[in-house]
Amino acid sequence: MIRGADASLVRRAIRDRDSLPGTRGFAGRLSAEGRPTLVRDVLGRVPLFAERGAADPTADGAWAFDPTTLGDPVSVPAGHCRTADEDDARWTLPEGDRSDDDTAVAAVRRAIRTATDAVDTASTAVAFSGGVDSALLAARLDAPLYVAGFEGSHDIAAARSAAAALDRELTVVEFTHDDLVSAVPRIARATGRTNAMDVQIALPLFLTAERVAADGYDRLVVGQGADELFGGYAKVANAPDDHRIEADTVRGAQREVIATLPEQLERDVLALRGAGVEPVAPLLSDGVVETALGLVGEQLVRGEDERKWALRRAASEWLPEEIARRDKKAVQYGTYAARELDRLARRDGFKRRMDDHVTKYVESLL
Repeated sequence: MIRGADASLVRRAIRDRDSLPGTRGFAGRLSAEGRPTLVRDVLGRVPLFAERGAADPTADGAWAFDPTTLGDPVSVPAGHCRTADEDDARWTLPEGDRSDDDTAVAAVRRAIRTATDAVDTASTAVAFSGGVDSALLAARLDAPLYVAGFEGSHDIAAARSAAAALDRELTVVEFTHDDLVSAVPRIARATGRTNAMDVQIALPLFLTAERVAADGYDRLVVGQGADELFGGYAKVANAPDDHRIEADTVRGAQREVIATLPEQLERDVLALRGAGVEPVAPLLSDGVVETALGLVGEQLVRGEDERKWALRRAASEWLPEEIARRDKKAVQYGTYAARELDRLARRDGFKRRMDDHVTKYVESLL
């Protein structure tokens, strides 16, 4: 069983070592080269797990898309084919074709148009924070918009102003402390993670998705991947002077943060599925990924601090300039999820002087 692509396409990708064969990710089990094989795409966009220490990880009951169905699950690495006998790192990311600025922006615009045109908007909503990534998706898709956060949070204010500029209705999902306390154990069960950062990031996604599902939608469009692909992080813009990055160029830093996507996407996908929706990430379509990989440093970050330069230029076809150039906060900060989870931890006696006090609080809720 394969999710995300036809088995015949995946077999061709295995045979040809084609890392970006035209999907939004895939994973599962199929017969390849005469053997049962577990496969997971190069960016790990579809989570896949196997039982730790299984004699044959491809056997029925030894692998799953949902880690909670296994006794001791471990992730199948992104870009790998796994059989009973070996783990084969079959796919790596290509370098991409470099081009001048005008050609690069046109290519990004074309890739985004193709990716969003392929989205079926039936029973689909859009996670909308008001930043360029989600606004671009909102402008391209005829689907209801949802923003979540605590009252007065940056994301709610930004989403309201962006929705007004796009002349779109917006559903606001306001969190309470009780919502966080209720959601944290369910996020931990769905994702298998209890560390503070993962839970803080997953909380807004989970609570948005839960409301979307309650309103009758099956799928949630998200902007995941845009920051990694297009140079959205300060640490990428500051390469090689940022201690969080080993690369000595912006383009090298882009590749470095792209390599973190499989672990991030596993968390996000499992959290969203745990809330009752299937995520849709058009900006992680193979065509968008391949185009982004061809961008040079100054097309990712222009000047000292204009991040996601090519993406913003491409988005200007569909967005007002103010939104196309708008920066946004990380979701855990823009929604106040991190701040309020910290507040709850301290209220329950987990003080900041304690090592990793928020993680300890999360674990106390399980």
